[in-house]
Amino acid sequence: MTFDKPDAVEPLAGEHVIHAHHPTTRNVVNLARNWHLARSVLRRVRPDIVISTGAGVALPFFVEARRRSIPTIYVEVYDRIDSRTLTGRLCRPFTSRFCVQWDEQRDLYAGSELLGPVL
Repeated sequence: MTFDKPDAVEPLAGEHVIHAHHPTTRNVVNLARNWHLARSVLRRVRPDIVISTGAGVALPFFVEARRRSIPTIYVEVYDRIDSRTLTGRLCRPFTSRFCVQWDEQRDLYAGSELLGPVL
């Protein structure tokens, strides 16, 4: 699941990809469209786990995964070490594991796990 954008198309060439609706930043229409997509995909695919590194499309997938008892792992973005992201704050209640990439981020999210930089 990703956006149909140049930075994702080439690295995922040959993979089974489902495109989410973009933009997601404070776009209620695309939030609703992605929520419908999350319900449909998770019902049909039934993955073992849902992992996200953020973006507005994460929230509907995390909520729907939680409803289906599918574990979730959220990895906070690497470039925000002094404040919490909106997606991180919204997804936190629906995560099985909440991971951060910098020690400084652990202070922002109680109970988070330090992974180190993920490139």
